[in-house]
Amino acid sequence: MNRRSEQWQDAVNVILGIWLFISPWVLGYSGAEVQAWNSWVVAVIVFALSVASLAQFRRWEEWINVLLGVWLIISPWVLHFSADTKATSNAVIVGIIVGLLALSSAISRQDTLLAR
Repeated sequence: MNRRSEQWQDAVNVILGIWLFISPWVLGYSGAEVQAWNSWVVAVIVFALSVASLAQFRRWEEWINVLLGVWLIISPWVLHFSADTKATSNAVIVGIIVGLLALSSAISRQDTLLAR
């Protein structure tokens, strides 16, 4: 398998990071401080880790994105914004996708140092 075909999960997570960052404005909850900041902070980290993994794969970056996916799924209840259906649905759906893609990548790909 060539390197490019192994990177699709990270490319999708880059896009999801961008979506997560702009979603408070698009979905209309940018004024809701907790929901918006949760999206913005997680988005920046997912985006940065996914871009870094595109440059050079490191399994630990994927595992952090798995944890961030789990965090997104549970954050509406932990941060008490589960009544906001738009923010909750967005967090849960993006969290599931980010987490599963990162998990898939972490399990299926080798560290570039190990492949040398």
